Amino acid sequence: MVEVVEYLKTPPSNESLRKVIGQLGIKPEELVRKGEAIYKERYKGKKLSDDEWIEAMVENPVLIERPIVIKEGKAVLGRPPENVKELLL
Repeated sequence: MVEVVEYLKTPPSNESLRKVIGQLGIKPEELVRKGEAIYKERYKGKKLSDDEWIEAMVENPVLIERPIVIKEGKAVLGRPPENVKELLL
């Protein structure tokens, strides 16, 4: 079964975003979409702590890289698509 979460309509909580980042095994800043206008306007060139990056994504969910696919407690970014294939095998 597939559950699609449209996080722009229902943004993740701080806690749920932390969990996903843990499942991805990355630093919060690695999940930030650096091409977004809000990133360029507010965050580009700034050194934020992990907590500050998470809060920035909770407040501005458009900053969250997508898609994220989660299966059995493991997560991958769907870019490139091959990441998803490896998770599903």
